[in-house]
Amino acid sequence: MSARTAVTAAVTTRRTFRTAAATAVVAAVAGTVLMPLSAYAAPATGGAPALRIELGAPVPSGPLTRGGATESFDLTVTNPGEKAAPFHPWLLGNLGSPIALKKTDVVFKVDEVNAPDTASFIGQQDGGWQGLFYPAGKDASAGFEVPAGGKLKWKVTVGLGKGYPVNSNAFELRARTLAKELAPGGDASIEFKAAPAKGPAAKLSTHFEDNGSCDGAKDASLCKQLNLWYRHEGVAFSSDLVTRLTVKFPGDVKNPDTQVRVMVGGKWTDVHPDRNGDFMLPNMPKDFDGVSADTFALQVKLGPKTQVTRPTLVTLQAGVALDEKKVEYISTTATDFKLAPAKQATTKPEQPKAEQSKPAKPAGSTTTQVSQTASSSAAVSPVTAPAGGTPQASGSLAHTGSDSNTGLYAGLAAVLVALGGAAAWLGARRRGGAARA
Repeated sequence: MSARTAVTAAVTTRRTFRTAAATAVVAAVAGTVLMPLSAYAAPATGGAPALRIELGAPVPSGPLTRGGATESFDLTVTNPGEKAAPFHPWLLGNLGSPIALKKTDVVFKVDEVNAPDTASFIGQQDGGWQGLFYPAGKDASAGFEVPAGGKLKWKVTVGLGKGYPVNSNAFELRARTLAKELAPGGDASIEFKAAPAKGPAAKLSTHFEDNGSCDGAKDASLCKQLNLWYRHEGVAFSSDLVTRLTVKFPGDVKNPDTQVRVMVGGKWTDVHPDRNGDFMLPNMPKDFDGVSADTFALQVKLGPKTQVTRPTLVTLQAGVALDEKKVEYISTTATDFKLAPAKQATTKPEQPKAEQSKPAKPAGSTTTQVSQTASSSAAVSPVTAPAGGTPQASGSLAHTGSDSNTGLYAGLAAVLVALGGAAAWLGARRRGGAARA
């Protein structure tokens, strides 16, 4: 069965591709104030932060395998200062892949070596994987106290889950704190190699094919019809493919009012723009159903509110990603063509004819002549599905409105209070790289 008949039939709410810059938004959930991963919190105590983190070499060494054995390393925090200092450890996970990590993709455990009894858990937001640990028996927002001139030490165990993305060959952990408790350069990182997944790596290429004018349109500048082709090689991807269409106009065009349609189940279906004015296509199956290429049939035209008055060169770009939460494309393609609005013919209404004098008629026999005004306008014929030969996709379009999902833990509420209500988590979102201090 071709992927053009395997596109998911259920209509799902889709988040728009987010921009790389995160914004701090406070949400009140069930009376608990939560902060997104946006910035470090302020120092919990006065004075310059002095703590430093050191990470030991992982044991055993060698690449991690998906669903295989784990590796462990020592995490030591030292306090060269003259006063005891609070420590709220926090590990950020990063991988060399344009797909987000799920909690189950990474095994994570922390055991105390020279430290109080310790508990740990995994957090996640916007595709970022995060490991936290804290004193056992206390709230997750509680921190440790590092004595003056002393140190604390833990053993951290890490492994890869069976669902770890096949598009990644590494996994990096960056050790930081929830608050500004580290001296400059006091953070540390460690990278684990991931053994290649079985079979050749998944690859994707895309390109547009000009299919002339839309069915029913007199020329291509009124409505452009194209095919967006996908070519897949290697093993299946880790998730279905998410495709964003962007229509670019010259800078002097303020309101192009672009309209996009995609062929779904043999019918042209409208794709509504998101808040950025872009268009999200239905998901393409991650395995392409065993075929090496598939396609979406598209139509692009100008709507009735457009300010474009003459044929204008536009650029249509398609970006394909493996995860809607991470703005990293695995394939892009673009094409140029001209668009212009259809001219609507109108006829002027007939002027009322002057009333002519008529002979008087007997009383009770009065006749009134009413002038009629006729007006007409040319109707725009709707675009219809082609009779045959046009590649089609079946399924449903995803809703393209935007929403947000912080995915935070209520247990972190206390850390906001303890740290002066400042941000407790740092956004792990990035474009083409890991978040950095």
